[in-house]
Amino acid sequence: MIVYDMPLWRPPSEGPNLIIQATLGCSFNACTFCSMYKIKDYATRPLSDIFADIEDAAKDWPDATRVFLADGDALAAPSDDLEQILDKLIASFPDLQRVTCYATPQNLTKKSVDELRRLREKRLSMVYLGIESGADSMLKRIRKGSSKLMKNAMLAADEAGIKISATVILGLGGKALWREHIEGTAALINDIAPKFLSTLQLDLESGQEPRFREAFAKVDGTEFEWQDDVGILQELEYLLELLEPTRGVIFRSNHASNALALAGNLPRDSEGLLAQVRAAQNNTDVLRPQYLRGL
Repeated sequence: MIVYDMPLWRPPSEGPNLIIQATLGCSFNACTFCSMYKIKDYATRPLSDIFADIEDAAKDWPDATRVFLADGDALAAPSDDLEQILDKLIASFPDLQRVTCYATPQNLTKKSVDELRRLREKRLSMVYLGIESGADSMLKRIRKGSSKLMKNAMLAADEAGIKISATVILGLGGKALWREHIEGTAALINDIAPKFLSTLQLDLESGQEPRFREAFAKVDGTEFEWQDDVGILQELEYLLELLEPTRGVIFRSNHASNALALAGNLPRDSEGLLAQVRAAQNNTDVLRPQYLRGL
């Protein structure tokens, strides 16, 4: 039986799948909105420990078909280690279909396309990338890089044949900068259409909020003011109006943090999704209650 180094996070869609911890924590761990790995130091786990977990898992779940490599930054591990981990998974699970992990734009761009391609050949078929915003002014505020870095990261994955499941955060610009945030995000998505696009809704732990506010205002003095549900729906509507991806994008806003759950394909379902958002603006009773929202 695997004993995980807690706390352990994974994307909602990975809930039914096998989780193997390849690394601990996050190698970047500087995003101002994120409090997920503040109590963990980043480390790559010894291959012997990872292999032991895989062997234990194969005894308990020999027919597993999907594996998520945790923690928040498995792709930061050396490519040789990752290849050995993937080889071990392939040998241990005869029906293995795909392996996924979180990725940062930094570790996607530090690896060569050939390295990424070899990982794809060993069934690392998708990575979860937190874009958060496509606006440079916002990315600077949250210390997440730049739109150019995000674009290069997605291009590298795309060239290697690795799908991107991208997330953006509604409410990140607050009341003052929401248009700037949405316009930059739509421009990035339209330029490099990921396979999947999901929205989260900004939520901050009490200990994280002062750090977020300080970094937000430090750029140009703009103070952060929370968006209410009406403002969030405006952002969502504007985003859907602006999104015109060059190829099909599977869109979701069904994460538990969202006020309104949506699902569809862009651009095919754009009008239908917009109709749902506008209906919710006229009847907020359909929104998810606050007590059911969370990260």
